[in-house]
Amino acid sequence: MAAATPTSYTDKIVVTDDVAEFSSEVIDEMRSHLAKYPPERSRSALIPLLFVIQRERGWIDNPGVNFLAKFLDLEITDVWETATFYSMFNLRPVGRHHIQICKTLSCKIMGEPKITDHICSKLGIKPGETTADGKFTVSLVECLGSCGTAPMMQIGFDFHEDLTIEKVDQILADCK
Repeated sequence: MAAATPTSYTDKIVVTDDVAEFSSEVIDEMRSHLAKYPPERSRSALIPLLFVIQRERGWIDNPGVNFLAKFLDLEITDVWETATFYSMFNLRPVGRHHIQICKTLSCKIMGEPKITDHICSKLGIKPGETTADGKFTVSLVECLGSCGTAPMMQIGFDFHEDLTIEKVDQILADCK
């Protein structure tokens, strides 16, 4: 049974026994990450390997988790508990530009709600959704560690700080 692909953050993930397959080059890359840790500490490679799974599959999905659990000789729940803890791992398909807006106190006080409303209005989506063309996903996330330059957001691995409506408009235009 194939896992259903959730289209929003409120959709449920269908859990299956499917196991992802990867090229020999990707397996070699995973082994090189694993080799950085003592054999009894293979779980320490979990985060770098989750990044590989996400890069290869576009998100952390059930078959990818099943593969990683077997690869590291871990329980599936061990992999999921790490993948679900960090906001850097996507548990749903995301757009080409994943806009993660910090929603914690400093950003909220400095204008996050106005920034979020503006971005969502401009893109025609709500937080947790992806535009119909697949270009943008908006997510509200916990602290991104830039309280002194709030409000801020992250797109991919790029931080955008001291946000204003004008800055947001320019950033979105640059993404298009």
